[in-house]
Amino acid sequence: MRLLVRDRLFGIGDDYWIEDDRGRKVFLVDGKAMRLRDTFELKDPQGRVLIDIHAKMLALRDTMVIEREGEPLARVKRKRLSLLRNHYRVELADGSTTLDVSGKILDREFAVEYEGELLADISRRWFTVRDTYGLHITREDADPALLVAITVCVIHLAEKERGATD
Repeated sequence: MRLLVRDRLFGIGDDYWIEDDRGRKVFLVDGKAMRLRDTFELKDPQGRVLIDIHAKMLALRDTMVIEREGEPLARVKRKRLSLLRNHYRVELADGSTTLDVSGKILDREFAVEYEGELLADISRRWFTVRDTYGLHITREDADPALLVAITVCVIHLAEKERGATD
């Protein structure tokens, strides 16, 4: 499955659509402005909320929490003791599954892996439009909404970290 993401720069609330390879709208990333914490909703084309994403309020490191129907699904945070700034860890709610995200996050060139197996490849290579990137989900049994949510989280965390160091 290939998805097309067009970043909306400088938009209030950070809302943008994600389309499939046929140009059909599949997901809306709905950024919630004017909140105490960074909050996003991943919605289907009919406006139903599929996944809630929010920053964890009290955490030593910036952490994003992904929930489905009010139940925890995953936590995303920068990998501890990593020499690479662009290496994130996703801990699924089952407690035993960890996904690795690494690459050039701010350049939209990174991968999501489980035990060395590629789950999704995020890249601008396929496009000539500057603020467009693709999300190629490589496994048939992968959860597309979860992988989109993970992508949103790591990009948001990396941009937030970059803003703090500027």
